[in-house]
Amino acid sequence: MLKARVVTALLLLAGFLAMLFLLPFSGWLLFSCVVAGIGAWEWGGLMKLGIPGRRGYAFISMALCATLGWSVFNIGTGAIRQAILLSAIFVLTAVFWLIAIPLWLRAKWPTSARVPGLLTGLIVLVPACLALMQLRAFAPLFLLAAMASVWVADISAYVCGRAFGRHKLAPAISPGKTWEGAAGAAAGVLIYGVAAAWASGRTPNTAGAWLLFSMALIILTAVSILGDLFESLAKRQAGVKDSGAILPGHGGALDRIDSLTSTLPLVGLAVLLWEGQMP
Repeated sequence: MLKARVVTALLLLAGFLAMLFLLPFSGWLLFSCVVAGIGAWEWGGLMKLGIPGRRGYAFISMALCATLGWSVFNIGTGAIRQAILLSAIFVLTAVFWLIAIPLWLRAKWPTSARVPGLLTGLIVLVPACLALMQLRAFAPLFLLAAMASVWVADISAYVCGRAFGRHKLAPAISPGKTWEGAAGAAAGVLIYGVAAAWASGRTPNTAGAWLLFSMALIILTAVSILGDLFESLAKRQAGVKDSGAILPGHGGALDRIDSLTSTLPLVGLAVLLWEGQMP
């Protein structure tokens, strides 16, 4: 199992890096739509759809992602041409993750109700794939750094949780997660963020800027945990351990991108604000 996990992880990373740096924007848009389709296929399984229903749902997700991507971005350069539409999508997604999902997790509302559940899947997947397009067009290295922050949070949470975990974070949803692990994730991301800012020559230069920078990293970590917990709730309510079996040793694609679906749209929104592209 460990060998399968390592081999799969290395192959995924190599393939992802090749596409990230070599594909034209049109190819990257297509890749992002495929990610949405695979995620939708697995989400449809969690919603107990049959094979025809899952195929249709995956097609709808890909078509919606492609239509929005084509409308929002210049297909040749990746430049944003519909900033109002993209901003509205990201703002609504931020409300979903920062307000709706904490309430959802607290109340443990069912994710399996057909129409609401399928609409929720689109909210989870499509904005994240639009953020993939936007952030790659902004700077491939920046997208990679944003994704790496989520990986750092996961690893730090695991290590600190195993070493110091005593107090359960959400025992009815994900019994392995602890408050100590969450604190470790925040600390790891803070250290990573400072190191990345220093390496890029973009460290904050005032106390206020440092405070905002630190708060942003902590919020990003918290949202990544929310994304993980929300998928865990969906899997628990569906009665499955993994969202799929497409990745040997890792389970499904959703199992690997759950935290990214929640964080990337917020990073995309922050970039729009930073670049002054918000209407």
